[in-house]
Amino acid sequence: EQRTNAAENNTEFLSSLVSPLSPNSSLLSSLYCVSSTMAMKASVKGKFDAGKSTGVGSLAFNAGDIKLRATMTDATLVAGPTLNGLSLAVEKPGFFMVEYNVPKKDVRFQFMNTVRIAEKPLNLTYIHSRGDNRTIVDGSLSIDPANKISANYMVGTNNCKLKYTYAHGGIATFEPCYDLAKNAWDFAVSRKVYGGDMLKATYQTSSKLLGMEWSRNSKYTGSFKVCASVNLAEEVKTPKLTAETTWNLEM
Repeated sequence: EQRTNAAENNTEFLSSLVSPLSPNSSLLSSLYCVSSTMAMKASVKGKFDAGKSTGVGSLAFNAGDIKLRATMTDATLVAGPTLNGLSLAVEKPGFFMVEYNVPKKDVRFQFMNTVRIAEKPLNLTYIHSRGDNRTIVDGSLSIDPANKISANYMVGTNNCKLKYTYAHGGIATFEPCYDLAKNAWDFAVSRKVYGGDMLKATYQTSSKLLGMEWSRNSKYTGSFKVCASVNLAEEVKTPKLTAETTWNLEM
């Protein structure tokens, strides 16, 4: 009988140790919920043109609905690790972002909100940079899935842009933009081709700059963008070529 009681006690003791680790235990469920809300993403972006090439890398860590991000440029690593080009950010997507530029010791605040006007969503963004004391207010109103109007205004200046966006069948987009400071129009036309590829043409009437852009976004092979621009006001119209590529990695 003593042996039986001892065996039962040992069984209860082992069960008390194992039960928190069982598949249905609250401990494992809590650990799984915590780990599932934490994800890490890395991104590397390179830009190349005829004169030089630059690179930007970022590492983002998701903790629930808060995102922590560190961004560095090639200036951070070239000629030894330095603080040049390093910035740190805390973000809650759709609500706010605080970014700190380490070498400049500058803080940039960004707040986002959405209100409804006549049952139409109005997206508002407030951006303030403490270093140069610059404040920008950006807003966009979606009239329907095909029509949208937006405005961008730098507080205390006459820098204001008004843009109208028309999307035709989810394939083509037409965007005229009026710059109040320059009293000039800019135009952009884009169209989807070959599935996920995008072709875009732009023209700035103030500088007579004509641009063409080809871009592709893929979660498997990353994204790239090739741009060509030419200034029609110059006597020798030499096109300028640039290329950008981005690789994303989730961990």
